[in-house]
Amino acid sequence: MSRIQNILEKAEREGAVRRLRPVAEPAGATLALDVPLAVAPVVEEPVPVPPIAPPPVTRIVRAQFDRILVAALAPNAVASEQYRSLRTRMMQTDHGPAVDMILVTSPGRGEGKSLTAANLALTMGQDFQSRICIVDADLRHSTLHHLFGVPDAPGLADVLAGRASLADALMAIEDHPIALLPAGQIPAHPAELLGSSAMRRTLQTLRSQFDRVIIDAPAAGPLADVGILTPLVDSVLLVVHAGSTTKPAIQEAVTAIGSSKLLGVVLNGAAAA
Repeated sequence: MSRIQNILEKAEREGAVRRLRPVAEPAGATLALDVPLAVAPVVEEPVPVPPIAPPPVTRIVRAQFDRILVAALAPNAVASEQYRSLRTRMMQTDHGPAVDMILVTSPGRGEGKSLTAANLALTMGQDFQSRICIVDADLRHSTLHHLFGVPDAPGLADVLAGRASLADALMAIEDHPIALLPAGQIPAHPAELLGSSAMRRTLQTLRSQFDRVIIDAPAAGPLADVGILTPLVDSVLLVVHAGSTTKPAIQEAVTAIGSSKLLGVVLNGAAAA
């Protein structure tokens, strides 16, 4: 029995995932990140984190972090430690080809993928002392600019449409060693932009400028966006939500991603053990 099946059965024992009839397990899944991420409702006093490795970006903005970004506002909190544990377990899987570009998605909307992507990026910047970029590639329901409290444009969509340069759209977060590329002006045809040669060139440029790139992608279904983006990244992290994500939904998401790219599954919103 693989680790992905183990995490789902553990969630069932805790009442975290709806109990449904068993479904066939995806073949080839190599890792399940059994790290329940329980975000505390009350955030501790902010602890300043000095910049260590400034990203190669000239546009610097001061973020107004949403309180759920505990990795920035409360690095000593229990939830922040859980994100560090997630970061460590991810890096322990990096034995073969480099895992420098990671896509974060979920079976459906509202399962915590943007929350996980943002906190993971902040944690990587703090703990690895490296240049991190987080990209909002959810061109249908962008979220990261709200979480960071920064302008939503210019952003990725504007770069892909030729309305702005990548240098104009990238922003360095003051006092944090990460850069953010927001989604930008929501386009009429997101899938076409994500599948364009401009998208491939943009990701190649980011890969050359940053040590790690975290991509907040749309949900895995029913749209084609994740299928378009998956071949462009090194690995995919699937975020499922305790108490709402069903086994069939996870099965469908894993099938859409493909087992060769699936890095692991994160159970979000479960009570910490």
